[in-house]
Amino acid sequence: MVFLADRAGGAVEEMDKPDCDPARLHNTYAQFPLVNTVVAGWQLTYRRQLRPQLEADRLNTLLDVGCGGGDVARALAHWAAKDGFRLRITAIDPDARAYAYARAQPPVPGLVFRRAFSSELVDEGQRFDLVISNHVLHHLTTPELLGLLADSAQLASRAAVHSDIERHRLAYALFSAGTLPFFHRSYIRRDGLTSIRRSYTATELQAAVPAAWTVQRQPPFRNLLVYTPDGPGRA
Repeated sequence: MVFLADRAGGAVEEMDKPDCDPARLHNTYAQFPLVNTVVAGWQLTYRRQLRPQLEADRLNTLLDVGCGGGDVARALAHWAAKDGFRLRITAIDPDARAYAYARAQPPVPGLVFRRAFSSELVDEGQRFDLVISNHVLHHLTTPELLGLLADSAQLASRAAVHSDIERHRLAYALFSAGTLPFFHRSYIRRDGLTSIRRSYTATELQAAVPAAWTVQRQPPFRNLLVYTPDGPGRA
């Protein structure tokens, strides 16, 4: 079997284990801002996907699902403020460890953290202009993935953008080589490589989701799963 030809959906990342080392987990959360800046491409996603949906004359709202340590939410809050937009961000994660880490960081105006699942916000009748996630999709089973997308469609009034890694041998090789000298006291390298193995190709992801969702590839090695309520076939 050719390496990475098939998705390793059953692989488990160390930081997802309830008994993982707390110090390494803390270091992992602390290093996410650097890693996501290099590999996740959120500044480009913000400019192309999110900023065009924001309005300057009102308060905009955004939900970050599975926010982890909160670094993406913090970056989005900074970019929106710099561009003159008022943006209230709710960042949620069901993991008590992620929630505790995120809450312990310096506060950011307009950003609040909650320990919650997206389904809880649906049950509360909440709505947001935008719904996003970063590196969440590859963690989910098929029922969980479909549940997240159903929740997102109910929660997002303007657009939902779920960003994840695209599985590719070159991505694996580059991440393996680039992180080898670093991150020895965290789970960044080990779990990052596992994440690539667990991730979808663009074709696989499109086949796995409802027709209302479209996969947009964003170089390098990024899948954006995008939903808009007024998109094709949803009038």
